[in-house]
This record gives sequence, C-alpha cells and structure tokens, in this order.
Amino acid sequence: MFKPSDSSDDELLAAFIGGDRKAYQHIYERYWQLLYRFSRKMLQDDSIAKDVVQEVFTILWTKRNDHYIASPLAAYLYTLTRNRILDMVKHAKVENRYLESLHHFIELNHSTPDRLYIQKELYDQIEKEIQHLPEKMRLVFEMSRKHNKSNQEIADELGITNKTVKNQLSSALKLLKNKLGDSINIYLMFF
Repeated sequence: MFKPSDSSDDELLAAFIGGDRKAYQHIYERYWQLLYRFSRKMLQDDSIAKDVVQEVFTILWTKRNDHYIASPLAAYLYTLTRNRILDMVKHAKVENRYLESLHHFIELNHSTPDRLYIQKELYDQIEKEIQHLPEKMRLVFEMSRKHNKSNQEIADELGITNKTVKNQLSSALKLLKNKLGDSINIYLMFF
C-alpha cells in the first residue's frame, strides 16, 4: 500500500500524476516551507513570497493532467518558483517604468488636446455662471478673482464697506458652488 510519508519524491510524483490527492498534499507539506524560504530570500517580502509559493502549487495542480512533470520534483518546484519570481520582478520593472513615465509626463504638464478641451469647457461653463450672478455681486467677484484686487481696494473703488465686499464674495461663491459643485474650486485655484 502506498504511504506518502514514506515515499520518495519520484513515488510521490507518480502517485500525484496518477490522481492521488494525498500525494499532492504530501508534496505540499514537504516543499511549502522550503519554497517559501527560497522566495522570501529572493523577494525580501513575506506576503509576496507566500503568494509566489501558492501560485507554484496552483501551477503544479493544474499540470497534474499533463502527465509530464519534470523529475526530480525538487528541481522542478524550485525552477517554477524561480521563474515565477523572475516574472514578478520583470513585471514590476515594466510597471515602475510606466509609472515613472506617467509621473514625468504629469510633471512636464503637457497639454493634451483632451485636457485643453476639458479646461476650455470648464472655463466656459464657469464664466457663463459668473455672468448670471447679480450685477453688483458679479462685479465684486470679477474684481477680486480676475483683477486680483484686495477687499479694501474693491470697497474703495465701489464706495462700499469692506464687510459688504466680503458678503458679496461669500454669496457669489455659495451660488457658484451650488451651480457648479467642486468645479468652482478648480477655477479658484487657477484664477
């Protein structure tokens, strides 16, 4: 009778390929810790190392019906593990290059046609809503945001109090925020 615990790797592998689930379980118990330490040493990350070993055993399980798993079993499992680690490292390098390229693109602040179109649409929508503000409120808002005048300069120029200027600006922002939502915040950052 076949006893997985007393069996050699070759006997375990033959039983596993023959459909014995206990043989697979014993292979898992025999090699999981060894493959984990190998992965951990290569990757320097516990969680990723565990994932790699789990994937290796998943691959082994899916190949059970191929009836060809290279012997010796230990070498086959180590090769699967090493290849999976190399794939992950290669993928991480590609991902890092992509992220660096994207970050560089954003830093250079390239204006793409889509971005320019969206900016123009947003600006036009905000300008339209500003034009719908009550006349005095619109004038105070434009003097503040477009002409960069202080509240006191606006008050002096229009012959109103500083408090009235503050109230008009506050009311204008509330009205615009109700109409435009957070889009007004983007506008205020740039204008």
